Amino acid sequence: MILSASQLRALRQRNDEELRKGNYAKHGYPANTIQDLLHTVEALKSEKKKWKKVAQERGELLNKMSGMLEIYNKSK
Repeated sequence: MILSASQLRALRQRNDEELRKGNYAKHGYPANTIQDLLHTVEALKSEKKKWKKVAQERGELLNKMSGMLEIYNKSK
């Protein structure tokens, strides 16, 4: 199941409310597990952004290298 940004925000808000209740929270509500999962989602988002940037830089470098190779081959 894929959650939208608004669904994640609502889940985070409800979970934060349950965590604030402390001992008065609903029995059996997995607040800490949900919090860990939300942290994992955020970490994956940042990793995805990082690898996307790396891929873009790699593509730019490959384009520059192919351009330089064409210039070199034309000069021969």
